[in-house]
Amino acid sequence: MRAVPVVVGCYALKGGVGKTSAAINLAWLAAQASHRTLLWDLDPQAAATFLLRSKAKVKGGARRLLQGESDPRDVVRQSAYDGLDLLPAEALYATADLDLDAVKKSDRRVERTIRAFADDYDLIVLDCPPGMSLLSTNIVRAAGLLAVPIVPSPLSLRTLDQVVDFVGTAATPAPQLLAFLSMVDPRRSLHREVTTLLEGRYADVARTAIPASAIVERMGQRRAPVGLFAPNSPAAAAYRGLWQEVAERVGLAVPVAAET
Repeated sequence: MRAVPVVVGCYALKGGVGKTSAAINLAWLAAQASHRTLLWDLDPQAAATFLLRSKAKVKGGARRLLQGESDPRDVVRQSAYDGLDLLPAEALYATADLDLDAVKKSDRRVERTIRAFADDYDLIVLDCPPGMSLLSTNIVRAAGLLAVPIVPSPLSLRTLDQVVDFVGTAATPAPQLLAFLSMVDPRRSLHREVTTLLEGRYADVARTAIPASAIVERMGQRRAPVGLFAPNSPAAAAYRGLWQEVAERVGLAVPVAAET
């Protein structure tokens, strides 16, 4: 049994790049691989909470949770999937930075909360809010690996440079970074060009790319991981590939995920 769970943050500077979809699918695949998994939804949009069919409300309030005034284990809810639990977001909770700043060791509150789960989980996946903030600094200092979706656009390289710089200044030692291409359409020449640039410039880019797919978009309708309702789709195969790369990086076993 691990003394501390592995912590993987799905983090991006901007929204709408496939961050939450990746967090949901990685967490579900980890649970399918028999790892006790918790997904902590830290994004005030509460999309992961919605997709896992839970209410966007934290018992006792998100403020009390981040300030260490409530027991994190009292907030956890079971999902519909064996081995996968959820620490839900509180919808429209936008004062996290102010609440963190009001307590001692304000840059370590997420890490301290995670310690409460030392004996309960093998893996904790963080669905992070976009941008750079005190909460982001907390996440960087708590995570062992950051999975960073990069859309194939001219600004993607600059975005990745900014993430690398931020992580390097926010935490010592810095967590591992694993960027991955998201929402890729190989029929578009620009997407192919950016893919080539990333492969040649950065060593920490996943071999797996997540395709632009109506199947992924359908997660909002189905409120389920892609591997559950479209297990034979290219998108499901891509998420399985990404999960394997993440698991290898953090030292988790990778049995073949069940296809239901």
